[in-house]
Amino acid sequence: MPPSLPPLTTRLLTTSTHRTLLRNSQPPRPFSTSAPHLSEDAHSSSSSHYDPPSGWLWGVPPGEKKEKEGWEGMWVYGMYGSLLVGVVAYAYKPDSSIQTWALEEARRRLEAEGILPDPSAKG
Repeated sequence: MPPSLPPLTTRLLTTSTHRTLLRNSQPPRPFSTSAPHLSEDAHSSSSSHYDPPSGWLWGVPPGEKKEKEGWEGMWVYGMYGSLLVGVVAYAYKPDSSIQTWALEEARRRLEAEGILPDPSAKG
């Protein structure tokens, strides 16, 4: 005689309880040497570094001036200074395209054959 199954509601309750227990337990960490993560309860202490949202942009109410941090000025000068150096270097880089080389090579060969006049020879 086949074993009788428990009623459907008991099976569902057991399955949902089993899933909840599995969800709350720490999974095995077979290849990890690090410590497991802290649970959510450890983050709810009063010494948390989390600032709850205040509703103001960057936490500064209108009418108050934002206090600059020490690294902001250096970041602005470094970021825009390096951008300026990059733009100037790009503007003055030598033209090394294949089209420019081909045009100069064709002009040199045509001048050597006498088809184009030499631009340096006047008269």
